[in-house]
Amino acid sequence: MVDVSYLETKARQIRRDLVTMIYQAKAGHIGGALSSADIMTVLYYSAMKVNSKNPKWEGRDRFILSKGHCVEPLYCILADKGFFPKDNLKTFSKFGSTLIGHPNNKNAGIEMNTGALGHGLPVAVGMALAAKMDKKDYRVFTIMGDGEQAEGSVWEAAMAGAHYKLDNIIAIVDRNKLQISGNTENVMGLEPLEDKWTSFGWNVISVDGNNVGKLQEVLLSLPRVKDKPTLVMAYTTKGKGISYMENQAKWHHGVLNEEQFKLALKELSD
Repeated sequence: MVDVSYLETKARQIRRDLVTMIYQAKAGHIGGALSSADIMTVLYYSAMKVNSKNPKWEGRDRFILSKGHCVEPLYCILADKGFFPKDNLKTFSKFGSTLIGHPNNKNAGIEMNTGALGHGLPVAVGMALAAKMDKKDYRVFTIMGDGEQAEGSVWEAAMAGAHYKLDNIIAIVDRNKLQISGNTENVMGLEPLEDKWTSFGWNVISVDGNNVGKLQEVLLSLPRVKDKPTLVMAYTTKGKGISYMENQAKWHHGVLNEEQFKLALKELSD
């Protein structure tokens, strides 16, 4: 188990890096990037088996960012871990850069291109099924948005995951309750969301998705039920860590001005 204070420090660093990257690019989806930063930090610095020196290592755990518009923390983490030079982050969303606004597998460490919501879980189910058929012990992780739960393909994949008894798949919902057009319950009501996943045959675990200590406890304890896929409902705050962004749907995406940028860095450094 990784020291919690290290993970907290690392998560703050990743937040500062992604805010800087978005400010310099004048583009990005900052609200969901901040809400999911703790989840990705715990995955990459504690829970998952990855190797930056051998990104295609057969025994690696697979990760798919289904909510691909929140790619910024993923790029920052991959750069920090040495999958590609950190200076590449300065090219984010610039003409000719491979670091585009959604995951791009031209970059080491990215398993698949994502962006159209509802595709990550179906592919993750396929990867997990392949591991079972090939008798491999790697696991497959995917992060979905809560607004993404309105996609029918999510529930088709949920049925398949339970049907094939894929206890090697861990799906995580970034449950910040906000999407581009407002509160998820107003746009397309999801509750009781945990009960729905349970009824589809998944082992459901709820956790504070912005508490790296609790996240690590949960993610290192999986799977808890043999032959059942796992769904982690990670309750988060959109814009986490920046006071004027927290729980504000307008920061689903947004461009920071200089004053906002300086304030964000100050709050993330305190």
